[in-house]
Amino acid sequence: MPSGSFDINELKRRMQGATQSLKHELGGLRTGRAAASMLEPVQVEAYGSHMPLNQVATVSVPEPRLLSVQVWDKSMVKAVEKAIVDSNLGLSPATEGQVLRLRIPELNEERRKELVKVAHKYAEAAKVAVRHVRRDGLDSLKKLEKAHEISEDDEKRFAGDVQKATDSVIGEIDQLLATKEKEILTV
Repeated sequence: MPSGSFDINELKRRMQGATQSLKHELGGLRTGRAAASMLEPVQVEAYGSHMPLNQVATVSVPEPRLLSVQVWDKSMVKAVEKAIVDSNLGLSPATEGQVLRLRIPELNEERRKELVKVAHKYAEAAKVAVRHVRRDGLDSLKKLEKAHEISEDDEKRFAGDVQKATDSVIGEIDQLLATKEKEILTV
């Protein structure tokens, strides 16, 4: 079967790249669960300068809705506590010696709806990427047909294969979105 330089598997691989990217972005959407990365933006006033929290303490997740911050230097506990309170993350530390415990509050309905909207934006961006790959594939088929490297019948058949692959990946994206939406709304 002379297919010129057309490779449906390459198109499928590029489409799967969009779903992998979506999985990564959806994984970053917090659903009321604790994650050490939540404290990455926190800057602590330490030793005369501002330092990232992870340079003065260890952050761990002992429970799904709890962060634990182990401050290395006893003299820095108050500064770390103040930095967390001032960070506008809505977290209030309970201090026990050099360990600060941070309970992650339940998401309210409004925040859940915002997260669902963000998830929809991510999914739409992934669908657009898949459609771009489809367009590239169909364009290359037209060029091959115009150059008489494939027949008109082959071009139509390959175009059908491209559309089937597109529909399959779009369905997968919809499924990922539905799963994440359910996870956000029913935590």
